Amino acid sequence: MTRTRGRVAALLGAVAVITATTLATPSASFAAAGSDRGGGGITGWAPCPDAPEFSCGTLTVPLDHSGATPGTLDLTVAVTGNTAAPRGDLLFLTGGPGQPGVPTIPRMASKLEPVLKDYRLVMFDQRGTGAHALQCPGLQEDMGSSDLAVPRRQSVADCAAALGPNARYYSTADTVADIDRLREALGDRRLTLDGVSYGTFVAERYALAHPAHVARLVLDSVASPQGLDPLDLAALPATARVLRAACRATGCTTDPAADLAATVRRYGDGAKILSALTGYEFIDPDFGGVPEILHEAASGQPAKLQDFFDLVHREVDAAPAEELSQGLHSAALCADSRFPWGTTDTPVAGRAAALERTRQRLTAEQTWPYDPATATGLGSLLVCLDWPRERVPPAPPAHRKLPNVPVLLLGGDRDLATPYELIHQTAELAHDPEIVIVPGAAHSVQNRAANPAGRQAVYDFLLR
Repeated sequence: MTRTRGRVAALLGAVAVITATTLATPSASFAAAGSDRGGGGITGWAPCPDAPEFSCGTLTVPLDHSGATPGTLDLTVAVTGNTAAPRGDLLFLTGGPGQPGVPTIPRMASKLEPVLKDYRLVMFDQRGTGAHALQCPGLQEDMGSSDLAVPRRQSVADCAAALGPNARYYSTADTVADIDRLREALGDRRLTLDGVSYGTFVAERYALAHPAHVARLVLDSVASPQGLDPLDLAALPATARVLRAACRATGCTTDPAADLAATVRRYGDGAKILSALTGYEFIDPDFGGVPEILHEAASGQPAKLQDFFDLVHREVDAAPAEELSQGLHSAALCADSRFPWGTTDTPVAGRAAALERTRQRLTAEQTWPYDPATATGLGSLLVCLDWPRERVPPAPPAHRKLPNVPVLLLGGDRDLATPYELIHQTAELAHDPEIVIVPGAAHSVQNRAANPAGRQAVYDFLLR
């Protein structure tokens, strides 16, 4: 991420850039990486091309785990060098869906360094990500790394056509099956899973599908195991709480929640504002300058609000498919989620009417400081509104408990992407959860938070 520039920098202030140091982990020998821990199913072990202190190999998995459709996929796997780790393998799951894992192993190894004498860190590029990212150029241009940016309908149609019928093999259920292949290839009876954002959903779904193969779970920036809420009814009201907390921290003199509500009423651009705010938390979890921008927009001066949109699109959302594939993102969410019209197995023709009926039923209390049109106008929902009908994998029964293993749920009180209200919902499905909410932290606590309390909680939990 680069610094802000020019006029917008003057409006919003300087953006702090944190550069991760690379952990000097001894490279595992190829024989040790592949045999001492039973990794014979992973081939081609060699130093990772861009991080030779780690070892990379290839796991080959079926395109269709049922075997009905032929074909295979090659998934890149990276590991740190501790092949004799007494606590086994720690699989770190990245977010998205659409973000690869292997390119981030230097950064995550540096963040998790205190536990790497006890664990071997494992990361992999989930199917459809990284070097093998699903490519949808129009959708990538429209959305980049955003969940919520509103795409052009033609971009959605072009993406669905490019992926074709094989799009249905890029669901979370397929990734869960890949992880169990990875576990077997690594020679593990059980895995410790550490997931962030969408990675928490993958970890939860793996734990539900393979409870005997899980040792413990770290869930950072928690998504519900019941799946995405396409209306984002946790994030909409959470915005008021987050902006007011940030306002108190920075000494602003306005009510940003009331100004946001007035801005949405005046301009009707709630989905665009929520998308921008969710992206901006990666730049500044104090949302510096945002209350002033909303106050001016609420009084009829939207120029700085447009500058704010442009800033977030340029500095946060713009990303190539190799960093976050919107093709994979769309295929996975459309396969995984339940929408106002049902699932993606519902005929396309009736979906818009069902969505409109939902909009009419939503109340101001559910959506304030936004409006019902915001909830039904988010990009992650609109992508799937026109997505072609396809068979979707079965979801686990609602409210099924996670396995009886230690679970740490971690979040920041400034997170809009996965507000901490979701932590408390998910905790109800764990047997004895430990909850840590880090003041002043936004999304992805282990990776990004300036406050070290969240990372320390992870170390204590993993080493306990």
